[in-house]
Amino acid sequence: MLFHIVLKKLIKIGTLHVIDPEGRTRTFSGKPGPEATIRIHDKSQDLKLFLNPSLGVGEAYMDGKLTIESGGLYNFLDLCTSNVQLMKSEPFEKFKATYLWPLQRLLQQSNPISRSQKNVAHHYDLSDELYKTFLDKDMQYSCGYFETPDHDLEIAQEHKKRHLAAKLLLKPGMTVLDIGCGWGGLALYLAKHFDVSVTGLTLSTEQLAVAKSRAKEAGLEDKVTFLLQDYRKIEDKFERIVSVGMFEHVGASHYKEYFDQVQNLLKDDGVSLIHSIFRSELPGVTSQWAKKYIFPGGYSPALSEVMKSIEKTELVVSDMETLRLHYAETLKSWRIRFIKNWDKVKGIYDERFCRMWHFYLAGCEAVFRNENYMVFQIQLCKKFDTVPMTRDYIFEAENEVRQKRGHLKTAS
Repeated sequence: MLFHIVLKKLIKIGTLHVIDPEGRTRTFSGKPGPEATIRIHDKSQDLKLFLNPSLGVGEAYMDGKLTIESGGLYNFLDLCTSNVQLMKSEPFEKFKATYLWPLQRLLQQSNPISRSQKNVAHHYDLSDELYKTFLDKDMQYSCGYFETPDHDLEIAQEHKKRHLAAKLLLKPGMTVLDIGCGWGGLALYLAKHFDVSVTGLTLSTEQLAVAKSRAKEAGLEDKVTFLLQDYRKIEDKFERIVSVGMFEHVGASHYKEYFDQVQNLLKDDGVSLIHSIFRSELPGVTSQWAKKYIFPGGYSPALSEVMKSIEKTELVVSDMETLRLHYAETLKSWRIRFIKNWDKVKGIYDERFCRMWHFYLAGCEAVFRNENYMVFQIQLCKKFDTVPMTRDYIFEAENEVRQKRGHLKTAS
């Protein structure tokens, strides 16, 4: 099989057993690591897997033409991503990152207003019942904050909101803009517990309907306004701007435009906080499979790409924190919950959709454990003295919330 040529070069860690359509098994092995067995059912897949394995493996799994015989899907993808990370140090991979990927990013990441809502709808206008099968009760679709390994998803997401609020230095009566508000959980949390007025922006009609309903149910309609609006169309000024899990959808060619708008919308003594996925390596490209099936227009940038755009504004980077492995733990929780609700998701969509989302969740978890992906929280302001000189205020603000609300107990 031609695919064997790819695997022979790729596998330096772990052991992969491959059963071909004729029932023959070949083993590819390297240093001790994950182990899995896959079966390829259709001869027609061989050329696709050879020419474009990053796209072909996911499509073959979705279509049932590649199945996991032992070890489970996560182990298989853990094995793959561990070896892909090793390959990035090879000369040809460095050549691609330096000379080929910049052009591909420009073509891949164009995200004008006319295209943004379509890209968002592809992923976020799916059934709310789908997201309820694996998210926490507050529908937080972004990285949780695991203060200790034994905390569950509900606690980690509550602590994430608390951590964000602390960095925003909120005071009663302030105006807050939430760019990419999702189903409204963070906006409602800030309005309820910090007595601020929040404007939440989304491009998803499904999310907007849920967010508005939640605001009405919570009696916070006078404090929270949700809009179906692109951030580039807003003109008001705000004392605080927060964006969680949205920057990945801005598009690499629009970073300067994004931070120019943050600067324009932020009052002179304002504070902004951007929570987003980044890669701690050279700029890259979004995988073809993820771009085609999960996040069209999505891209997780290198920190260097973002800093270049910030430096061209008058914004000051007043604080930055790296959340390592927090998203891997979040995705693990989502994956386990999704599998438990497989039949429910299958009833909403179909078996192929279930396999697609299983591949997405397991693949992302493996990437966050093995391929230098992490979450950064970047705090921005216009004046050097807007934020205290030390980070003590963050811990003090979090402790104040703990005392008011009490410690959360691990959900049973």
